[in-house]
This record gives sequence, C-alpha cells and structure tokens, in this order.
Amino acid sequence: DLQWLNTEGPISLHKDLCGKVVVLDFFTYCCINCLHLLPDLHALEHQYSDKDGLIIVGVHSAKFPNEKVLDNIKSAVLRYNIVHPVVNDADATLWHELEVSCWPTLVILGPRRNMLFSLVGEGHREKLFLFTSITLKFYKERGQIKDNNIGIKLYRDSLPPSPLLFPGKVTVDNSGERLVIADTGHHRILVTRKNGQILHTIGGPNSGRRDGRFSEAAFNSPQGIAIKNNVIYVADTENHLIRKIDLELEVVTTVAGVGVQGVDKEGGAKGEEQPISSPWDVVFGNSISGPQEDDVLWIAMAGTHQVWALMLEGGKLPKGSDLKKGVCLRFAGSGNEENRNNAYPHKAGFAQPSGLSLASEEPWNCLFVADSESSTVRTISLKDGAVKHLVGGERDPLNLFAFGDVDGAGINAKLQHPLGVAWDKKRKLLYVADSYNHKIKVVDPKMKNCATLAGTGEASNVIGSSFAQSTFNEPGGLCVEENGRLMYVADTNNHQIKVLDFETKILSMA
Repeated sequence: DLQWLNTEGPISLHKDLCGKVVVLDFFTYCCINCLHLLPDLHALEHQYSDKDGLIIVGVHSAKFPNEKVLDNIKSAVLRYNIVHPVVNDADATLWHELEVSCWPTLVILGPRRNMLFSLVGEGHREKLFLFTSITLKFYKERGQIKDNNIGIKLYRDSLPPSPLLFPGKVTVDNSGERLVIADTGHHRILVTRKNGQILHTIGGPNSGRRDGRFSEAAFNSPQGIAIKNNVIYVADTENHLIRKIDLELEVVTTVAGVGVQGVDKEGGAKGEEQPISSPWDVVFGNSISGPQEDDVLWIAMAGTHQVWALMLEGGKLPKGSDLKKGVCLRFAGSGNEENRNNAYPHKAGFAQPSGLSLASEEPWNCLFVADSESSTVRTISLKDGAVKHLVGGERDPLNLFAFGDVDGAGINAKLQHPLGVAWDKKRKLLYVADSYNHKIKVVDPKMKNCATLAGTGEASNVIGSSFAQSTFNEPGGLCVEENGRLMYVADTNNHQIKVLDFETKILSMA
C-alpha cells in the first residue's frame, strides 16, 4: 500500500526482494547528509546489479510535511539523478519498524529479509562496499541468491525537454540588463538578456568537472552565482568547488575546492588547495580593511553548516587577522548542525545555510542567511561577526523542527526550509524564498515582521492576476534589480524564472 517511484509497479519486500541482498537507504530529500551519501550508492549500483543479487531501495521518510507529497519526491528523484526504486514512507512506517533514528541510515537485509546491519550517517563508503561484497559472496555460495530482474522504470526517461531544468538560483548584474541563471539540472550557467535572449551557455547538458573554454567546461549541479562586471563566481555544489567564469576571455577556472567533499571545518589554505563541502550560494562583500569593494566572496557552505569566505584580495575579516589573497576559510558556524546564535561567529551554529544576501549599508551592515534546516533567516554582522536571529525557528538551538507557514514577527513567524534571500536596497526589505511553503515572503528587518508577498502555499504553476494568486513550486533563489523595480525568482520545480514587477504588481515568466 506504499507508493513507489522508478518501478513498473509496487514492489513487495516479501515476494520481489526474496533472494536478494537489499540496501535500504533511509533518506529525506532536504538533507545535505543524505545527498552526500548518493555518490556512494551510485558507485555501488555501478558495481553490482540486481542480476548479481543486489538491490538498493531508497526509503523516503520525510522530515518536512512538504516532503511527504509524492510529486515533490518525484522532483527530488529527478533532481538528484536517483536511479534505484524509491518508496514513499510518508507515515514513517518502515522507519519505525526498523527502529531508524536519524537521516541518513543504511540498513542491509539478507535474502530472507533478515536484518544484517546498519550504517548511520555519511562517510562509510569503504564499510558499505566491504559489507556488501562479503554478504553477496556468503549467500551466493549457499545458493540463496536469485538473479531475477526487478522491473525498473525511470522517471527521467519520460521527462519532456525544457529550456531549464530545476534552476536553483538566479542573479542580475548591476545594470539590470543581464541575468545569470544556474540551470542546475542541465549542469550549466546561462547568461541572458532581460528579454530571455541567451548570450552565453557555459557547461552542460551533462555533469562533469572541467575547466577551460565555455564549450568544454563542465559543472555538477551548480547553485549560487554572483556577477560583477564580466566575472561570475559559481557555487559548483556537487563538485564541491567554487568556479570563476570570465565572460571576456570566455574561460572557466577553479578558485576553491579540490573536487571531492571536504570535512575540514576551519580552512585557511589557498583556495584551490582547500577542500570544501557542498557550497550552495555565493555573494560579494567587503573585508574590513581592504582598499577596494567586493574583495571577499562569502560562501554558504551547506555541507559543513557554516559560512565561509574566499579572499579575492588581501584583507581582514571581523574578529580575524590579516589574510592573504586567495585564502579560503570558515567565517561563521562551529560546524555543528544547530540554530545557535552567538556574539562570536565561530561559536554560532547553522543548519545547512543555503542562501546569502548582503546589506552593506548602515545600520544593517550584515549578511542575511537563509538557514534551511532550522527554517530560519539569520544575520551575521560584518562589523563584529555576531550571529543573530531574524525570523522563524524556535529558541531551543537544537530544535530543527520548528517549521510552519505563519506570518508574524520574529520567532512567531514560521518558515519551511527557506533556500534563498534577496535584499532590496531601495525599500530596505528582505525577500525570502520560503521554498517548501511555495511562497515568497517579505521581511522588514527593523520590525522583524515577516509576511507572504506571493504564492498561495499550493505547489503548482499559476500566473495569477496578482502576486497573492500566483503559485510556485519549491522556489530556490531570487534576486532584486539594483533600481528595485523587478524581482526574479528561480521557480525550481516549475523549471522557470518568474518576474515580479513591483510597480505594476504583475507576475510573469522571464
């Protein structure tokens, strides 16, 4: 009676998986640790097939209400290129039955559905491969493995082609004339005119990791982007890299990361020698001593629950010492996944920060952070590094389940896994992509008031007669033009960029 994805029909653990070694991957698609596990599973299914007697089954046991909806899980399965069967364990039936307590957890079952062992958390690739090979060998020798096929039917094979595929972020240059779009599902960056005319296509359509000319460069699910003049910085999320695009030379280079997931929570090496983990957004900012503007690139390092800095010139960070050009290091966040505010940036805790926006003017002079897993928006002072709460969440720093869809002030406002923030210099307001509520919210940072600006809360694709009657589907990013007239929204699961015109109050497709 459970719903299945990537299969020809429902699978029965008792009938279909009898005679197989089964790896159950208990996951929830919001969770970065679950995403970190997927390359291990891809490698495992590359090595063993159902003919060899191995089946991997993703058991989706949701954290957020929005993640219980089959269509949303389907989008995640496509987004993360999951090619094994996935079952929607919406009521956590299997989760409780197998006494799972956290995401991600792998449970390995023998051919008679006997539970053999489990692995909790990420980073167990060697153990996983060792356990699997020994188990398969053991049961094969005893003649207990069956080589029958399981009916796999991939959703990605029925996707109609579209110009964009799960675009995660969008930004606009200072002139307001050029848009930069992270076309995440096509693993590429698009630079377009306002009217949608494409100026540059960089990378894609397949994932990879290559520097060089635009035609040969490759990315892997890029998210955040920042543009200044003719230079774009990209959070190349699943390559664990920061890339630099030079629009004049038409060349892509790597400026931070080594191409594998890092576990370092301090940093301090030169960018291209410094391992980093799932960077999700980037934004320009200023050091406190640098002679020039935009000499720092702030990075939302979702994979280690921190905010990092890449020094584009030499300079000093709040509560820090002088740093050389090219250094990449942690600025805020202990690395513990929590909703902890603190006057000392290293003692504060974030939970998968996924969006950044800068308000450099007084009295703000801060970074706004969309802290997705705590369902909050936080601020980091660029004067002294203090981390403070703005809206959403709960007072207990360890409670990462204080989500909802409530307009209100400060802690009384509730969000659900927000992925993006954008500062409106003209109106002194902050816009939030409240992704799992399928809404755009507006926050007045002075009053800490948070209200719905656009979206009904329904996940669909309606261009209504007003902002409030229009709908989105897990919008991941947004940006506001310098002059404050237009806001662009990456409407991720609708594969579109939408435009909100603040003067006419009309919403349209870009």
